[in-house]
Amino acid sequence: MKNIFVSLMVGLAAVSLLFPTELSAQPWKHGELKVSDNHRYLQHADGTPFFWLGETAWLMPERLNRDEVGNYLSACKANGYNVVQVQTVNGVPAFNIYGASSHPNGYDFSTIDQQGYGYWQHMDYIVQTAQYNGIYVGMVCVWGNLVKSGKMDVEQAKAYGTFLANRYKDVPNIIWINLMTFHPRGRTCSATWFNEAEWLDFNMFQSGHRRYGQRNGDGDYTIAEDTEEDNWRYVESALALPTIKPILDGEPSYERIPQGLHDIHQPQWTASDCRRYAWWSVLAGSCGHTYGNNALMQFYRPGYKGAYGCTTPWYEALNDPGFQQMHWVKDLFLKLPYFDRVPDQSVFVGTYGEKYNRPIASRGNDYIVAYTYSGSALTIDLTKISGKKKHAWWYSPVDGTLQDLGEFKNSKKQVFTPNLDDGKDTDRVLVILDAEKDYLKDF
Repeated sequence: MKNIFVSLMVGLAAVSLLFPTELSAQPWKHGELKVSDNHRYLQHADGTPFFWLGETAWLMPERLNRDEVGNYLSACKANGYNVVQVQTVNGVPAFNIYGASSHPNGYDFSTIDQQGYGYWQHMDYIVQTAQYNGIYVGMVCVWGNLVKSGKMDVEQAKAYGTFLANRYKDVPNIIWINLMTFHPRGRTCSATWFNEAEWLDFNMFQSGHRRYGQRNGDGDYTIAEDTEEDNWRYVESALALPTIKPILDGEPSYERIPQGLHDIHQPQWTASDCRRYAWWSVLAGSCGHTYGNNALMQFYRPGYKGAYGCTTPWYEALNDPGFQQMHWVKDLFLKLPYFDRVPDQSVFVGTYGEKYNRPIASRGNDYIVAYTYSGSALTIDLTKISGKKKHAWWYSPVDGTLQDLGEFKNSKKQVFTPNLDDGKDTDRVLVILDAEKDYLKDF
């Protein structure tokens, strides 16, 4: 299977000089990204695991100036994001904050670097600033609606694609979302159409923004009624196919966006919902997860018309709890043996509820990680992993704190009940290790 990582060109030499290379902070020093040998996860060429933790930055090329690009990407780095998902154009033509057009000469890009600091020089700056911060750019080249509306035909798409490929072919921090994976529309998964395609290295799905029961009259609904929030189902279905490929949720419900997306009078999704989507998806077997925020994905600020009822400036949303909490899922799994993790609901003893009351678990050879969104007690078969004794902790997906529960004898039925005395968030992560292992010693 070919590498998912495609290098892209640095762009302007002047831009390159602004950012000295700090190899110690660059993940690509471990080599190109590739699919792991078990076809479930992503890794670097030297075997270092790569847990995709994405942030959604669709309109960054159009809405942010150079200083703001630096501030935003620094905040992403500080909060553990290693991918930002960006669309190169949101229209044909698109215009950035400096008034520069993405298509000053239509689809003739031959003189694009002879016109001063334009749209694509600003895109170069974004890519280079992400590189300086050790962040990959997940590049969506164009949305399907622009093609469908006649803004780009086949020949124009070829010219545009050739331009992008040649411009960015030597830069180390690009993941082509439209070539190595596919970002589909809401409530669908790329595995439905492309799982056997040679060009598709890993699957992506969009679990979308609707709550349970929000069908909204869709005539082409692809999922069962009342399962709208069960993003774990996409992972489970894709990993059950004959050809297994890594998979992740590229667009779950965004923090601060209305439930159902289109009616701004509906309640908004919160940080706890964002955590639930992340833990459900990863424990179902995902190779990572992408977070989104209504204010950040469109980089709203006063003076713009906010989409989906957005009134919060993007720079304030950098303080939102969901934005700051996503790294705890990545941090935990990178502490554990990475490639032997498999989803396994059989670690639970007894029956559990559905929807918000459904716990979910993964295990390795010597560890179990289980998540409860509702805060319900979990009954675990400790014999599912190695070790005569087991050590257990409750792990907070809110702040990463560990509550040491001590050691337990090897039992087929051990009950763990979370302490919910704080009266706030109810979700908890149960971590169980073979007592001889010390994976969490430096946590």
